[in-house]
Amino acid sequence: MALKPEANAVLEGPEWPARLDVRALLEDGWRPTPFREFVIKIHSRCNLACSYCYMYEMADQSWRSQPRRMADATIETVARRIAEHVESNGLTRIELILHGGEPLLAGPQSLRHAVTAVRSAVGGGVTVSASLQTNGMLLDSEHLDLFAELGVRVSISLDGDEEGHDRHRRAPNGSGSHRRVVAGLERLLEPQYRHLFAGLLSAIDLRNEPVTTYEALLDFGPPSLDFLLPHGTWDSPPPRAFSAASAAASADAPYGDWLIQVFDRWYKAPVSETRVRLFNEIIRMVFGRPSRTESVGLSPFAAVVVETNGAIEQVDTLKAAYEGAARTPLHVSRDSFDKTLMLPSFAARQIGLRALSDECLDCDLVRICGGGLYPHRYRAGSGFANPSVYCRDLFRLISHIATTVRRDVSELRENGQRRIDVNGRTEGTK
Repeated sequence: MALKPEANAVLEGPEWPARLDVRALLEDGWRPTPFREFVIKIHSRCNLACSYCYMYEMADQSWRSQPRRMADATIETVARRIAEHVESNGLTRIELILHGGEPLLAGPQSLRHAVTAVRSAVGGGVTVSASLQTNGMLLDSEHLDLFAELGVRVSISLDGDEEGHDRHRRAPNGSGSHRRVVAGLERLLEPQYRHLFAGLLSAIDLRNEPVTTYEALLDFGPPSLDFLLPHGTWDSPPPRAFSAASAAASADAPYGDWLIQVFDRWYKAPVSETRVRLFNEIIRMVFGRPSRTESVGLSPFAAVVVETNGAIEQVDTLKAAYEGAARTPLHVSRDSFDKTLMLPSFAARQIGLRALSDECLDCDLVRICGGGLYPHRYRAGSGFANPSVYCRDLFRLISHIATTVRRDVSELRENGQRRIDVNGRTEGTK
């Protein structure tokens, strides 16, 4: 791939990593990891008004000026740019993620066009794994038949039982969405579609009892669960407690303690129950394997976002930090994804320890934590050169998981009575 950084001609802000010297990195031997995950904002609006949404309720309000739906011509340009990147980097497999807003608002025709245009552009020698993140309310037989035809896997956002879910995930008129989401989910679980079910995504609320929340999600038999920490920064921190009792019980790491309760319940269950991505990734790293998620670890982040107007952006969760945090000066009509990799903001996500604060580098868990999710590190003045606002929570959770699995490995070595699977979880007795 041609490496032509513009000597930091584009400075994307006054804070880290705007002045990261990409040319110096290249001269020192660093090379970017090609993008393998392409997030296409197929629709920029949503049919819910979730109170914690980073897209619509936090610092960046740029969605207001975006076209509602990505035009067919823009989709075709994106497809050509993806094919160009695939060819120049010799890729044989990529991920295409249809996102929003609520992507189902784009309609079956646009969704079909996005998937088929990318697959046609990259050619038959490249596998394009397509997936979609949705609130599930618009899932119907027309959409599901399309996804079955194209092999599009579906993840649904669900925050637990009805009370926990409806606290935040409401319609614009204030009504709860749980029943409608479950109705869509049940359609996905019908025998002819169930193979499309990728898993559930659930945002943590400290008011929701952790094990009850986990087991409410288990009712749907998800192959995978992903628990998300509420987006926050050092300038706009997440809630640390919702009552005097919860403050007293978990004053310094309430989210870590919440997740530990889920972990302990999950870890004792059969391996086949479900995967919890955060837990599995931490366990992998305890055993020396690389992370496969941006939430933890030091693996190069290899994803890029294209907005409905064709603008090339960083990961959209950065919109929780400040207005324009995800923005770049690039656009698919004139710029390649290879060029995008040369921006300081993208390079910073791929240089591992060199992107972390001194506090992180002094921590014994730095190679597992990796500084936490990038948007959660933001502080005005120093940018993203900080530990996560969830530093104490992550330290407590990772320490607990590491202690637990290492204890089991020790028992295995001592008496051979327990087996550990590839992710470090106990499979049971012989």
